[in-house]
Amino acid sequence: MKFVFDTDLHNFEKEVIEASRHSPILVDFWADWCPPCKTLTPVLERVVHVYAGALLLAKVEVDEGSNMKLAGHYKLRGFPTVILFSNGEEMGRFSGAKPEHWLRQFLKENLQVTHPT
Repeated sequence: MKFVFDTDLHNFEKEVIEASRHSPILVDFWADWCPPCKTLTPVLERVVHVYAGALLLAKVEVDEGSNMKLAGHYKLRGFPTVILFSNGEEMGRFSGAKPEHWLRQFLKENLQVTHPT
């Protein structure tokens, strides 16, 4: 099973909103020109892999195609911004690069899924 995947404006409803009814999904809104985005990516991927499918990570490159419309829809003010979706709803969000322990605490506070370790 793939725990990290790319999505876009056209697939977002199906791949994130609908899919979050089965498994919570973190959505990483990022840009290639953004150094904090590149710092956060490996942290997100490490944590998501520990959940082994109980949590997924969708990546949205805001500068590709019409993805900036998604950023506008969710009123994002900077990048990276990460939004957690579960049961089709936004459960929480944060902006900027964060350390792994902070991300684990954010998930613990916003998810009913327990951490596997």
